[in-house]
Amino acid sequence: MNTTFAAIGCVVLSVMAQFLIKAGMSSAAVTTALAQPAGLHTAVAVMLDPKIIGGFTLYTLGAVAWLSVLARWDVSKAYPLEGLGFALALVVGFMIGEQVTLLRTLGVVLICAGVFAVSAS
Repeated sequence: MNTTFAAIGCVVLSVMAQFLIKAGMSSAAVTTALAQPAGLHTAVAVMLDPKIIGGFTLYTLGAVAWLSVLARWDVSKAYPLEGLGFALALVVGFMIGEQVTLLRTLGVVLICAGVFAVSAS
């Protein structure tokens, strides 16, 4: 597999995982459990939510794929590509109705410029 595609795939998996975990943490069952005093039942409600399980599964798949990236690239080249996750999260967040401000967008553009500079080196 092309290392660049593997690295981008890891970023995509990470962003998907974040949105799944957010959806799980916003579910009725989890918010109800979190409103109760902390205890084992709270932890069980969180850890057994299907969206949270799905999110952690995607993180795990991304971590395994990341191993192949690190086997071929220096960390100083590979890790900055994780910054592309900011751009993807911004786009997905906008698509699902999250507040995306001009300042946040400008920050993400600067991050992407940095990622481009690192990848060109």
